[in-house]
Amino acid sequence: MFLIKTDKARHELQPGRRTLGQRERALLLMADGQRSVTDFGQLFSSRDEAGKVALHLVQEGYLLDSRAQQRQPPSETPPAPVDIASAAADAFDGKRSLATTRMFLFDLCERMFVRRDPILAEQFRELLRESRDRDGMLAVAGAMLDEIAKSAGAERAESIRDRIDKLLPAALVH
Repeated sequence: MFLIKTDKARHELQPGRRTLGQRERALLLMADGQRSVTDFGQLFSSRDEAGKVALHLVQEGYLLDSRAQQRQPPSETPPAPVDIASAAADAFDGKRSLATTRMFLFDLCERMFVRRDPILAEQFRELLRESRDRDGMLAVAGAMLDEIAKSAGAERAESIRDRIDKLLPAALVH
């Protein structure tokens, strides 16, 4: 099965939309009609897990088998609006680690700053590259959260802070 994104998936991947977890979103990003479910195994601990997530995304209307798409006319129906207030936060079922937290911060930098302020985004990326310990990384995260609070509001910054706390090893949560 070769997977392609639906309009619902493209809507989910727009900036400011996050109703799916990181690995589900990564699978959506990679779904281009050229990769099969087995190619997604490297994102997960096993091919079975990749298959389950892919099947879930197909059932929820985010993905289609590219062969099925060739048999169907394109949909003219716009995706249903997502109620951000009631959308669940990302479910994180991975390992807590500084490396996972670091990757999240790099991703956050790309999503929140690159289009709005590319120079600031590059400064944050450089600071993240230079920070090798927990305290340095959390200092950069704090600066990023301050900027997010200015542009997106304190509530959004706080929800991201909560996410960072969920990614840090339990002994390191501040």
